[in-house]
Amino acid sequence: MATRQTAPGYFADDSMIRRVMSKRAVGLTYGLRALVIGAVHPLLFVGTSEHTAHRATPYTRLAVTGALFEAVFLGSKAEADRALAFTRRKHERVVGTLPEDAGTHPAGTAYSAHDPHLMFMTMAFTFDSAEVMFDRLVRTLTPTEREDLYQDYVRWGELFGMPRDAAPADYPAFRRYFDSYLNSTELFLTDEAQLVGSYLAGHRKAYRLRPPVEQAGAALYLLVQGSLPPRIRQMYGIEWGISDELANRALSRSIRTAHLAPPLILAGTLAGPSTPSYQLLARREQHMIRTGHPSMPGVDPLNWVQRNTA
Repeated sequence: MATRQTAPGYFADDSMIRRVMSKRAVGLTYGLRALVIGAVHPLLFVGTSEHTAHRATPYTRLAVTGALFEAVFLGSKAEADRALAFTRRKHERVVGTLPEDAGTHPAGTAYSAHDPHLMFMTMAFTFDSAEVMFDRLVRTLTPTEREDLYQDYVRWGELFGMPRDAAPADYPAFRRYFDSYLNSTELFLTDEAQLVGSYLAGHRKAYRLRPPVEQAGAALYLLVQGSLPPRIRQMYGIEWGISDELANRALSRSIRTAHLAPPLILAGTLAGPSTPSYQLLARREQHMIRTGHPSMPGVDPLNWVQRNTA
């Protein structure tokens, strides 16, 4: 688990990526948002879902991924190197072809975790979500900070194996590309992506939780849904009215205010690693599985190949 840096990491204490990703308001929201938006990329979604060991435990996978990412964002080089080596071993097996047509991608389209463009898109969804949530929940980045954060994320992508030239050279070029992509005909949700993303966004709920966990979850989902581009909400069938928008603005404003003038009760809680919170979610999920309650009802624990060769 990544903690406060006690030995040099790949990113300095004053780097933008550490300043942004150490904010818990970002750490607790960017991952869900990135997964929800990233599900519209069929090659990324299918490549992950077909090769993950956590089809039945998606929140455990989120916790593992969050810990790996934080080790590189916030940890020492030794912590980061362990996370990077673990990821490389996992990615060696992520290679295949689409089993069915998925939007503009016909069945048989190849994918690989080592594909430079897919590496960049993974970085793009992650960076975009971190940037958006920081702007919404902490404060608005300056143009210089935004560029520095982007360049840090490109370096982060390189550490995971992405070639430098797979990413646009600077932030304005990235924003032009990514915004164009989000408005293109390439976006497509497979049936499984629609289901999984709906759960992750809180649009579909399997179970009611006990207070105050239910209220905390509702607040988290409100923040994530409110941060989604309108087109993405429409693809998931998320209805978003004026009352939702006003509630989201009020909650976001209160969190921003807390960062500007932290009340004593929140002293020391606004910054730090978010991995422990994800681990609590994973432990709850694992308890549900042990007691016979699927984490996401309707999601087949078998991947496409297993279902069609059994």
